[in-house]
This record gives sequence, C-alpha cells and structure tokens, in this order.
Amino acid sequence: MAQVAIVVGSASDLGRVEEARHTLQELGVGCEVMVLSAHRTPERVRQFALGAKERGIKVIIAAAGLAAHLPGVIAAYTTLPVIGLPLARSSLGGLDSLLSIVQMPPGVPVGCVSIDGARNAALYAASILSLADERVAAALEEYRRRLSQGNP
Repeated sequence: MAQVAIVVGSASDLGRVEEARHTLQELGVGCEVMVLSAHRTPERVRQFALGAKERGIKVIIAAAGLAAHLPGVIAAYTTLPVIGLPLARSSLGGLDSLLSIVQMPPGVPVGCVSIDGARNAALYAASILSLADERVAAALEEYRRRLSQGNP
C-alpha cells in the first residue's frame, strides 16, 4: 500500500524523481508516482489532494520546475505533509523553482529540499513516517549506518 505519493507536473520530469521512488522502495515504503499539472489539470490536482488521505497517503512529494506551483496548490487542499522538490528546468538552474516553493504564504506550509534533491525528499518523507512506524524507523537507521560507512 502506498504511503507516499510522488507527483510531477509533467511526464518529462518522471526520470527526475526516480531516485526518490528507488530510495523509498529501498526503505520498504510503498509509493505511487503520478503526473498532475497545477496549470494543465488543476481539477485533477484538487481531486488528488482532497482524496489522498482517504486512500492511505501520509506524505506527498511534489516535484516541480519553472514556476513550481504544484507543491503549494497541493498543500492548499490537504493537511498532509507536502515536500516540495524543486527541479532545475530553466536557465536559472532551478533557483526559480526553489524560491517558488520556499516562499509559501503563512498558513500553507510546504517543506522543501534542495534543487533536484529527490533522494533527500524520499528520506524526509520516510523520517516523517518513522514517527509512527517502527519498521520505517529501523530502515532509516540502517540507511544512516551504511551512509556513515561510505555505502549510501
């Protein structure tokens, strides 16, 4: 069962979130990956966000480039934790995306990781899940142990 949803705004961005999917899989965390655009399919984004908790989703990773509205739009419709993953999709190298995500207005928070930081987005999602799931907590501890030995 998927506990994390990874959402990208364009099918061309699917490869950019593969590391997040792989990291979650390595930690034993179920995830689903989907394409939803804040600009091209806003009603589908709204329906997804409103129904995510009911479907068992506990954390959402929303990857976006350029104007990067997707994480904020999703956060507007759910109280689930939303992690914004800015993508380097422009001549600004992702700085535009980063600023769009971290500058959310008060009351609608979105967590944010580094530009193209898919692995950290997955680890952040897993750390949120680990608060209530000992299995995920143990997998994260093992991951950190391997990391400290030079084996990420």
